[in-house]
Amino acid sequence: MDIGKKLQALRKAHGLSQRELAARAGLTNGTISLIEQNKTSPSIASLKSLLDAIPMSVAEFFATLEDTDEEKFFYTTEEFTEVAPQNEHGALSFRQLGNAMKHTLQVLDELYPPSADTGPALMTHQGEEAGIVVFGEIEITVNDQVRVLGPGEGYLFDSTLPHRFRNISSKDCRVISACTPPTF
Repeated sequence: MDIGKKLQALRKAHGLSQRELAARAGLTNGTISLIEQNKTSPSIASLKSLLDAIPMSVAEFFATLEDTDEEKFFYTTEEFTEVAPQNEHGALSFRQLGNAMKHTLQVLDELYPPSADTGPALMTHQGEEAGIVVFGEIEITVNDQVRVLGPGEGYLFDSTLPHRFRNISSKDCRVISACTPPTF
């Protein structure tokens, strides 16, 4: 997916200049320009701030609508939708199960390579988040609390609290998480 081109089309469809979107999102218009030209890839936190300013969820931005009106219950690995911005530095991967816009629950398969994180800025959004570490270790910051979780350990918190995820180890970390409502 061409994130820059899609963001630019979305910005223009909402009648926003780069400067106006930047002001709403708390970023510089130079950053918006670089993202739209695909010269830089936004962190999850930056992309969320940009989409909140439009407003649109990250899930909606990356959504691939299911092609059928038939109710779908089961998904192969290939049918998950990547909802994290990718770059050349081994970025994290958030793979969404199904179309979150059709449900009240969003389920993600998250993979954090070594040093990957959701960005330097703490995120906030409506709802609750929960997850369980499948393998590896992940440092999670929620409000003023920081904890490193390992396999089999989990978290559950109100997503309006500032939070961040970061792999501080030298090995990959996989987390299966859920968010309700699907606002991410």
